[in-house]
Order: sequence, then structure tokens, then C-alpha cells
Amino acid sequence: MFGAVLVAGPRQVGKTTMLERLTSNIGYVTLDDPIVRTSAEEESGTFFKDNPPPVFVDEIQKAPALFEQIKLYLDRERKKGQFFMCGSQQFKMMKGVSESLAGRIGLVTLLGFSLREAYGIECDTPFLPTEEYFAERKGQLADISYDDVWNRIHRGSMPELHDNPDFNWQMFYGAYVRTYIDRDVRELSEIGDTVKFTKFMVAAAASAGQLLNLTSLARDVGISQPTAERWLSILVASNIVYLLQPYSNNITKRAIKTPKLYFLDTGLAAYLTKWNTPDVLKNGAMAGAFFESFVVSEIIKSYYNKGILEPPIYFYRDKDMNEIDLLIEENGTLYPIEMKKHADPQKRDVQAFAVLDRIPGIQRGPGGVVCLYDKLITWQGVDKVIPINYL
Repeated sequence: MFGAVLVAGPRQVGKTTMLERLTSNIGYVTLDDPIVRTSAEEESGTFFKDNPPPVFVDEIQKAPALFEQIKLYLDRERKKGQFFMCGSQQFKMMKGVSESLAGRIGLVTLLGFSLREAYGIECDTPFLPTEEYFAERKGQLADISYDDVWNRIHRGSMPELHDNPDFNWQMFYGAYVRTYIDRDVRELSEIGDTVKFTKFMVAAAASAGQLLNLTSLARDVGISQPTAERWLSILVASNIVYLLQPYSNNITKRAIKTPKLYFLDTGLAAYLTKWNTPDVLKNGAMAGAFFESFVVSEIIKSYYNKGILEPPIYFYRDKDMNEIDLLIEENGTLYPIEMKKHADPQKRDVQAFAVLDRIPGIQRGPGGVVCLYDKLITWQGVDKVIPINYL
């Protein structure tokens, strides 16, 4: 166990609730309170005399000066489990975490509910399309219908919407976006025009599943490219957007270098792009992009929930237009994944996997097509058709 634990993730995914339940017998202080925050910022040296460890500090990113005090305390006392913290920014964006607490802090990223959590599946093994993984999951599968999948993609992964089926979806995400911009965004950067920032979020959501094109995003919103780059970094830092990096090594010189953009909560993306019902979404022009975003986010959650902060996932696209939706790298082996919203997989869905066999020095493992077919079957060679409830 570490001397300190920090849980980061987007707003309203349950960070505070989880830590409150785990630390119910110790002190609690929130930096949302302006008086407490002022004390933490101006009197950081005495803050933990007034709030002695062990203590849970909520919204820790609002007072980065405390990280140095936590370091000094841990170096002096050398005790475990003294500080529990949560915040709405990625660790690398929190001033003081990497410099002050390296080796002293346990880091956890918490996103919205995964399919496993929503259906009570206890398996915590990260997704990997191997026989061992499928054998483990076979006895722990949720019964998820076609309509259930699209309802979940549309409604999103926020615990409040999961626990309260009657909660108005539009009201929830409307309030979510306003609060996110007013509180989280303003903490990360001086945003003068909140209307344009909202338009930027809409434009980013509309390009989910596509190669990142900052020039296009800037043009659509009417901002400079440096501003678009800065605003995108805010969405990434607050765990709204995930940039999936392309796979490349010294041999894959023809591979492109541009990442793909995904929203980690498909409900938020649907709200921003005005796909107002599951039926409209599943039959709309962005259905494939939303299904792909959903699968990517579920795979990311399977790694985050195991404590793996940097999921070993990539995509592949080269200048000859060969493309593989997702690559998972494990022990020097690449496992290829395609993601298709249909329920009738075709053998051409895995044809692109052959490009890996032509790259020297790459070991290709089994892969598959994640889709809405309802049975796990071997499709071609070592590749399988993978129902979504195996994620």
C-alpha cells in the first residue's frame, strides 16, 4: 500500500462516493469550500495540522501546493494510507503529482460504469482476445439484447443515469456541460468565450472515431489552431476525450502518425451531437462511430479498473489505406480487433489483419470482430466473432 492514493476521473463518475465509503472512519475535507481552499492555498504548511492524516481530501487539484506538504509528511512519517485524494484532472496535468509524489502515491483512473459493473460481472481481467480470456469470461456473461446495447450507448455511463432510469437524459447532460465548463474548464485554462468552447465540444463529438484534424475543428468553431490544440488538451486532461495513438515502430515507416479521437462517455457525445433517442442514433449516420467509441471505452475501462493507467492499445493505418481499428499489445504480441455495429459479420472484416503478417519483427496474436452477433465463434484461422458481452 502507498502513503497516498489519488483517484482521478471525469465529473460525476462516483470518485467522491467511492472514497467516502472506503474511508468512512477518517477525516474528510473538500476544497470545493472556498474558505478551506483559501486556507490550503495560502497556509499550505499548516493545513494538515488542522486536518491531520489520515484524511480524505476532495478536489485536490484546486490546491496543488498541498502536494509538496504531502511529500514532506510521507518522507518524515513513512506511514501507509495517510492521504486519500480525488480530482477531475488527469494525474500528469495536476501540478505537483509527478514532481512531488513519484513512488509515494497510488494512482487510479475512474470512468463511468462499464458493462461489467452495470451487469454485476465480477471479472476484472483486462480484455484480450485469447482463449484463456474467453474461457474465464464464459461463465460470467451478461444477457444483453440488441436494444439494450443501443440504449446503453445512448444513455451513457454516468452512475446517476444508471441508478435513476427516470432521470431526464437531456436535463442531466445539459447541466453536466454547464457545470463542467463553469468549474473544471475554468480551473485548467482561461476560457474567455464559453459559447465557442461549447461549440468546440460539439465539433469534437461530431468527429468521434475519426483521425484528429485540428485544422478542421478550428475552422468549424472559428478559432485559431493553437487555441483548438489548447482546448483539446483540456478535454483530454479532464477525461472527456481519449486520443488513441497509432501503432508505429522503426519498421512501420508507412504508418500514419495522427491519433484518433474518441469520447469516453457516449451519452455525452450523443447529447452534444443531438442524437436524442436510441432509435435515431442506431439508425443514423454516426451509428458506426458511436459503436466503435463505446467498444474502445469499454476496453479502456477494463484496463483502468485493473489499475493499468496506460492501456496498451493503438490503431493501425498506413499510407496504402490498410487499417485495423484496434491493436492490443501484450508481451511483444499484437492482437488485432475490428469493431462493427452489425450482427452479420463477414470474413472481409478481418482481411486487414494480414498486413501485420507482412511487417518484419511483429508477432501477430489472435484477433476478432467485436459486433452485435450473439455467439462467440471461431471465424477465420485464430480470429473470432466476439459478442459485445465479452468485453
